[in-house]
Amino acid sequence: MSKYLLEIGTEELPYKFIPSAIEQLKIGFENFLNINKIKFDKVRVFATPRRLAVIVDEISAKSPDEEKIIKGPIKKVAYDETGALSKAGLGFLNKNGLKPEDIYIENDYIYAKILVKGKSVVELLQENVPLIVTKLQGSHFMRWGYNDDKFSRPIRWIVSILDRDEVKIKIIDKESSIFSRGHRFAQQKIVIGDPADYVETMRNACVIVDQNERKQIIIDKANKEAQKLGAVVKYSDDLLDEVTFITEYPVAVVCEFDEKYLQIPEEVTVTVMAVHQRYFALYKDNKLINKFITMTNYIGDEFDNIKAGNVRVIKARLDDAVFFFNEDTKKPLCDYVEDLKGMTFQKGMGSVYDKTQRIIKLSKAISEDLGVNSSTVERTALLCKADLATSLVFEFTELQGFIGSDYAKVAKEDDRVVLGIKEHYFPINAESETAKAIEGQIVGIADKLDNICAVFADGKKPTGSSDPLGVRRAALGVMRTVLDAGLNVNLKKYIAQTLELLPVKKDCANEVEEFFVQRLIIMLSDKYPKNILEACANNPLVNLNDYIEKVKAVAAFNCPQLLESANRVIRILKDYPSVCPVNPTLFKEHAENVLFEAVNSINMNFKYNAYLEALEAINPAVEKFFDDVLVMDKDENVKKNRLALVSLLKQKYDYIADFSKL
Repeated sequence: MSKYLLEIGTEELPYKFIPSAIEQLKIGFENFLNINKIKFDKVRVFATPRRLAVIVDEISAKSPDEEKIIKGPIKKVAYDETGALSKAGLGFLNKNGLKPEDIYIENDYIYAKILVKGKSVVELLQENVPLIVTKLQGSHFMRWGYNDDKFSRPIRWIVSILDRDEVKIKIIDKESSIFSRGHRFAQQKIVIGDPADYVETMRNACVIVDQNERKQIIIDKANKEAQKLGAVVKYSDDLLDEVTFITEYPVAVVCEFDEKYLQIPEEVTVTVMAVHQRYFALYKDNKLINKFITMTNYIGDEFDNIKAGNVRVIKARLDDAVFFFNEDTKKPLCDYVEDLKGMTFQKGMGSVYDKTQRIIKLSKAISEDLGVNSSTVERTALLCKADLATSLVFEFTELQGFIGSDYAKVAKEDDRVVLGIKEHYFPINAESETAKAIEGQIVGIADKLDNICAVFADGKKPTGSSDPLGVRRAALGVMRTVLDAGLNVNLKKYIAQTLELLPVKKDCANEVEEFFVQRLIIMLSDKYPKNILEACANNPLVNLNDYIEKVKAVAAFNCPQLLESANRVIRILKDYPSVCPVNPTLFKEHAENVLFEAVNSINMNFKYNAYLEALEAINPAVEKFFDDVLVMDKDENVKKNRLALVSLLKQKYDYIADFSKL
């Protein structure tokens, strides 16, 4: 067994492309190897800003020989009247290198078994590797030179080695060699003698090719520097990933800025550091301090210029933030609401001010249904978008909501309103926390429903590659908020109300509801089987928490006999929908009376576990009915009455689940 290495050296790759490229390369190589039936142990993909590398471990030398059955012409064409092979028959033999005794007849056609020799892995790599690489997908791909093919960034070198031998390939305009390049400030011509030595060879050239190792180095170095200061380093997963993919040899450098910048809202300072400059913030006693860590892609021990440059940049950014903060807070947050009239929310859907008025109305309706004092909710709704008109949010859009909350606090708004303005944007992503206070919960639901319904009403519902206004994330945010807070919110009702409030009228409530249900099933599919989620999805938006209880009960229940009976009922009624009531005077068999009484004993007010147990308890009566009674009686009235009885039973089943999906 051998080891194969491919390294594609490029100009600096966009960091957002790299994780996708890793996944695409892994899948591409695995598919290629599996399709060609080449044995291998595993495919490993490494990536830095200047290279994508693939190592295939334990790869076999060739694809296996295969016996293949080939089909020739029909018998009457392959043979002439004398029984001898015709020109067509002989042509089939000659084309495939066969002898007359190699062929046989089946279903009036001639067939033959041939042995297809396997190809060497070298030949297969040369044929397939360029295709795998040029099929990578990403945004903002480019051409260079006179090439027609595109790639994320120009390719500068290629290494392609099987064990100690080069496998010559060409990708776009570059041919492979055995020479890689080290870190930009290190040796540039690195001989790769063996794929097994690749990781260590590149490490000696100051390149940590394994992104997971590089990420751990960043974490360890950041923590080490923080500990020296008696501080704690904080960073988001997004920031850590970005720094991992913009460095090949990360080195931690501690920098310091003036303490006066700690007087502005913490979110502003942290956003400037993390989002705009990719710095790690430092805390003591859960309070931000005036020091930060930058990860530099540097070889050496002279950091003065690096520190000075980073401090100069962050000072300029923070000076801007201080200026905007001081200017913005010269008037209260509520004074910015009128300015929203000049900001378009979405074409055809009015201004952000109009959207704010819709949020107020919907928030008030939700508050009344929940029995919540709506005064702080309505105030939160009024001010929730006001910060979009401020200079600081215009400069740092990531801070919307956070700045509104800070400005509301400066303006001495109610503490519940202050928190609600910030929390109405929650959850920020699929994993982040949801709103804890009722103001943020209600206003957040109203805001997100307005976004989603506006997109659908405008005919721009999300597709595989398009998600206008992030409606998928918004739908998940609405449902997570409802479930986490245990709110009894009828989303079906509020979707209809939201659509009614929009300036563009379009009957798309069913589309929006189906969209929510599909997102709900996807969201919960890691906890519950998909078929159970779908089986219980009869109007789940009316009460999401009730839906979860139903799913839990069905998932925990196990009664094959009940399932069999329910599906038998479904099959019988498939072509006989019954609308007439049951008439007990038409019963002929004792089993009919027994089943009728059993069905009527099922209490719809039972908790779902008890309800399923009740269905199980009457199942013997159901089985007895089907054993003793012929539903399709010759007497039409008796037949209709029995179908009505079975239909009544089906209603009891349908109340909890569609058993045909279980």
